[in-house]
Amino acid sequence: MKKQIIGAIVAGLVLFIWQFLSWTVLEMHRNMQEYTPKQDEILKHLGENLEEGFYYLPTTPYGTPTEENQKFYEESMGKPWAQIYYHKALNSNMPVNMARGLIVDIIAMYLLIWVILKMGNPSFTTILSCSVIVGLIGYITGIYSNSIWFQTKVLSDLIDSLASFGLVGLWLGWWLRR
Repeated sequence: MKKQIIGAIVAGLVLFIWQFLSWTVLEMHRNMQEYTPKQDEILKHLGENLEEGFYYLPTTPYGTPTEENQKFYEESMGKPWAQIYYHKALNSNMPVNMARGLIVDIIAMYLLIWVILKMGNPSFTTILSCSVIVGLIGYITGIYSNSIWFQTKVLSDLIDSLASFGLVGLWLGWWLRR
């Protein structure tokens, strides 16, 4: 149990540090935070017209009959569209958010270790491969699947998945085989 806990804490830290680096120093996700000089004007307009929430534009009201939905979407093809995450106030509690991120990384790594240890006596290569595969499963079923529908750029997320779970796999391959 001690080996699993230490492995999960260190692997969680490795994952957390990689995530921190990729979003800050390496600026791999810069394309997800583009700047517009019209931001004040846009935010003012949104604040006057929206409640907090996640919006997909254009769309039809809930309960619109299927035939009307189909016609609306056909007429919308080739025209502008947007996704909006709107909040009335910026409330970024960095210490709490970072602590929550670290905790979920450690829990995720504990779950990964649990799966790996169910293999009996896996080799270093098996542990590394398993870790990378888990990262890819998360990427493919979450981020990439969303990119199919919402046309987002995902290369940085693929690199994140491969690099972070590769580093975790290297650590766990060494640690769990001791």
